[in-house]
Amino acid sequence: MITRFDSIKAKIQTKEQLARTLALWKFKDRKVVFTNGCFDLLHKGHVTYLAEAAELGDMLVVGLNSDASVKKLNKGGNRPIQEQDSRALILASLESVAVVIIFDEDTPADLIKLVQPDVLVKGGDWKPEQIAGYDTVKAKGGEVKVIEFVPGYSTTSIEQKIKG
Repeated sequence: MITRFDSIKAKIQTKEQLARTLALWKFKDRKVVFTNGCFDLLHKGHVTYLAEAAELGDMLVVGLNSDASVKKLNKGGNRPIQEQDSRALILASLESVAVVIIFDEDTPADLIKLVQPDVLVKGGDWKPEQIAGYDTVKAKGGEVKVIEFVPGYSTTSIEQKIKG
């Protein structure tokens, strides 16, 4: 018997599993949305952002920075606060997220080439042309969107509050 927890864990996929999932979605004519991030200490801003991203298509794929790639981003000596497996499981438990895939690279550009999303989404004040994968998505006729952050919510501010 497959439990709900099994269903959540199944959303965390390898590249090989994701390739099969994407082929099925393509066959079913699903509109795929891709976003990425560290998602350390998941908060209201993250949940809102992911829900808004999911609304842009049928299936949301979240590229999750591995612990090693978070450290390369210089977010602070204590980051990530939660290890990648915990962050992946928490993301996978969200209804808006269809698949979580962990990546080690500095950017998700190679992962975006694999996913070939119809919509690429990033949060914050990015210019679309600055987003990793922009050229890949635009070349296939896809869209690149920026979703504003929810003001007042960040992992850094939560970390500072805990330390305070």
